[in-house]
Parts: sequence; structure tokens; C-alpha cells
Amino acid sequence: MDQISETREDGMSLIVPFLNEQDNARVFCDTMDAYISECDFEVQLVFVDDGSTDATVDILKDYPFKNATRPVIVRLSKNYGSHAAIRAGIERAYYGICTWIGMDLQEPLDMLKLSWEKIKNEGYDAVYIEKKSVQVSPFSRFLSKRYHNMMRKYAVSNYSSNGVNNIVFNSKIKKYLNENIESNSSIILQIMDIGFNHCMISMDYSEREHGRSKWTFGKKVKLLIDSFVSFSFMPIRLVSIIGILMFMTGCIEGLIIIINWIVNSDVPAGYSTLICILSIGFGVTNISLGIIAEYLWRTLDAARKRPVFTVAEQIDITEVMNTTAD
Repeated sequence: MDQISETREDGMSLIVPFLNEQDNARVFCDTMDAYISECDFEVQLVFVDDGSTDATVDILKDYPFKNATRPVIVRLSKNYGSHAAIRAGIERAYYGICTWIGMDLQEPLDMLKLSWEKIKNEGYDAVYIEKKSVQVSPFSRFLSKRYHNMMRKYAVSNYSSNGVNNIVFNSKIKKYLNENIESNSSIILQIMDIGFNHCMISMDYSEREHGRSKWTFGKKVKLLIDSFVSFSFMPIRLVSIIGILMFMTGCIEGLIIIINWIVNSDVPAGYSTLICILSIGFGVTNISLGIIAEYLWRTLDAARKRPVFTVAEQIDITEVMNTTAD
């Protein structure tokens, strides 16, 4: 279960985080094993079980891989989330060049060969895979567009307007990630934030054919909060801006009341106005406290230095295959 202390540069480790993907597991293995046979470099499959309760692990253990190099299954002790699962896989990757891919095969597999050429022949440290097109609902597309624009404006300036779903990177970035395992963070933004030599390629993504996506609305909201809190001071700046605006609004409202009282002294006191101002003020205060509390909680979480993930077991699929054959 120990992480790989030395890495080789003649292949690529493909991290495959999954949660209850028994409907996709065999199709994924068939597709990947066939694709790897056409690659000019070795490919390791690092499956990371993020707390599955179905038969996915059993399917992977029994699959007769022919072309994948040193396929392994890393089982986490519970569900930690896809980003933590990816970090666990990177920590145990055999090769220096790494990336991740979903078991639903929405990512274009040709990104592996293209990225290999960019890193090995053109000297890039990282290749960002931009979504050229993806089949989603108009509402989801609208929310994604807003998220991408906000990330580019307030967090990482080189973030793509179409979103970056995958990054293929070399051993320098792998070493950096293993030395700086962040909790409540985005691994994509962490890589993009360090600013290594990179390029961007646009590719078409496919629809999910089997099973249901585990990328729930709640997880999307958490990613949004993590992205801003971990990579931007904008929320804290927003608190200051709101405070200044509220102060100016109060001053203007007070000036209007004084002028109105001077012009027409018979005007009764405005209880409704007072209640409105108090409601807005207390609402803004609570929102501001909530934002500050998010930063304080993450500071406490980092200070405790609890592990971002815990590996319960690591299974060498090749050894399982040899044992079964004997």
C-alpha cells in the first residue's frame, strides 16, 4: 500500500476514480485495454475505489488485462470525493506522466496520445484538455459558463471559458501534488495556479451511456465554494464592498430623512423604512459571517493536518490474475 518512491518516464499512469460503476466497469476495461494496445507508450491503470458498495471492484479484479501495465486497485476507507480519489491515485502512480479519466468514458481517449506528444516532444509540463462540446441541459450549460467565467476573472486567469476537465502532466507536477496534498480544494485549479509551461487542446466529450452520474448538485456547490475559498480572496473582498455599499446606503437614507423632516415636519417617522434597513443590514451581516466562517473552518482543517484520504487496501490485479491461473 506504499506510494511509489521512484517513477519512470517511459509511460503514463491513468487514474480512474470510481463510485458504484459496475454498469460501466467491463465496457471501460475492454475499451481501454484495446486502446492501450495501439499506444506507443506503456499505460498503467490505477483504479481508485471511492467507497463503492456494488460489484465494481470484483469485476476489475477478475478482468484479464492484456495490455495495461501494472493495473492496481486502490481502495479508500470511505467516500472522500473524486478530487481526493485522484490525489490518492497520483500518489501511487508508477509513471511520471499522469492524468485521470472517468469510468463512464466521456473523455476522448485520443487526448492521451496527443498529450504524450506535447509533453515528450514539445517540452510542455502540462496539457489542459478543454471541452469543445458536451451534451448537457441548457441550465447546466448556463451554470457551467458562469462558473468558468468567474474562475477566470477571480481565481485563475488562464482558466478556459469552456472549462478544463482533464490535465495531463509530467513528473514535476506529480511531485508537487504529492508534496502539497490540499483538502477542500480543486486539483485542476491547483495545477493551473502553479504556472508550469502548458498548452491547451480542445476536444469533444461524449455523453454518459450507462449508469447515473455521481456529480450531484451538492458536489457542484461544494466545488464552487472550495474553488473560491482556496484560490481567491474575492469573497473576503466582497464582504468589504458590501459593507461600504451598506454604509453609503445608510448615509444617503439618513440624509433623505433629515431633508424630508426639514421640508415637511409633519411627516411621521418611517417605521417601515427602519425595519427594511435593519433586515437588509442583518442579512448582509449574516452572509459576511458565513463567508468568514468558511475561511476559518478551512484554516482549522488545514491546521489539524488530518489526511485528505485514507487507503484501506491496494490490490495488484496482475497478482490476482496469476493466483487465479495457478
